[in-house]
Amino acid sequence: MNDTAAQTSSLPGQAEPAPTAAVRNEGNVPLGIICMILATVAFAGTHAVSKWLIANYPIGQVMFSRSLVGLLVASAILLPIHGFGVYGTKQPRNHIMRGLSQSLSQTFSVLAFGLMPLAGAIAINFSAPLWSALVAIIFLKEKAGLVRWLVLLCGFTGVLIVTNPGADTLTLGAIFALLNAIMLGTVTVAVRGMASTESPQTLLIWQLTTVTFFHAFLLFFGVKWAPPQDLALFALGGITNLIGQYFWTKALVLAPATAVSPFFYFMLVWAMVIGYLVWGEVPTSGLLAGSGIVIASGLFLLWHEARRRRRAKITA
Repeated sequence: MNDTAAQTSSLPGQAEPAPTAAVRNEGNVPLGIICMILATVAFAGTHAVSKWLIANYPIGQVMFSRSLVGLLVASAILLPIHGFGVYGTKQPRNHIMRGLSQSLSQTFSVLAFGLMPLAGAIAINFSAPLWSALVAIIFLKEKAGLVRWLVLLCGFTGVLIVTNPGADTLTLGAIFALLNAIMLGTVTVAVRGMASTESPQTLLIWQLTTVTFFHAFLLFFGVKWAPPQDLALFALGGITNLIGQYFWTKALVLAPATAVSPFFYFMLVWAMVIGYLVWGEVPTSGLLAGSGIVIASGLFLLWHEARRRRRAKITA
């Protein structure tokens, strides 16, 4: 999954931007769905490029290049329009912590892509909202009824099916994928509410800037000379990631998260197709069954939380 920011109210492990650019209504839902599907195509492409590059290049070079390309392209678009005022924020500390957490999350994610099938890593990544809910219950003392606990239990059962630890297949890649999901879930809780005060442009530029800064430290692990065709892939990874960010944000501005979020899981379909065509990765029955359970649990949790918030507003 892409690694933008931070709230289970929108997408797995991501923050819903404040609806400043458009008024959400039912007529915008089809367009929002299209934007979300386009975002999944772009993100799946980004992950596939990262998987290809990590097989031949140091992790720092892959991560820093992707972040830097995204930052340069976003700056070229946003700065002429908004100037450096786009960096204006009331929460600099949260942005920095978010950037650090996301740089770690993205690094774990790409390491997982290099060590296990693409679809398997993404399926585990989809457990991020489950970890968010668990962290909120344990550390924020949020109330959890029987339904919520049952959903979490089912979701984590799905993760176990995907990783299949009892068959001596809990690989280092699966561990990295789990660390990525846990990190995403944790940062989701840690920076909850940022989207209520920050514009999508500010969230994006701060994310790209801080993540690029932190990924620069990974360059100490080595840099390898890249031929022109691979340089093009480095650039492609950054551009597709930025395109995914744009369409994801657009989808959540156009339509409610509950309407478009289910279509985010299309990314698993594209990952399975790309994994099969490029690397010959055939989805196992465990991956299909476990992914289905994780996705169903995430969607039910999203619906359950949305209904709980609506009831709270009615009784307030």
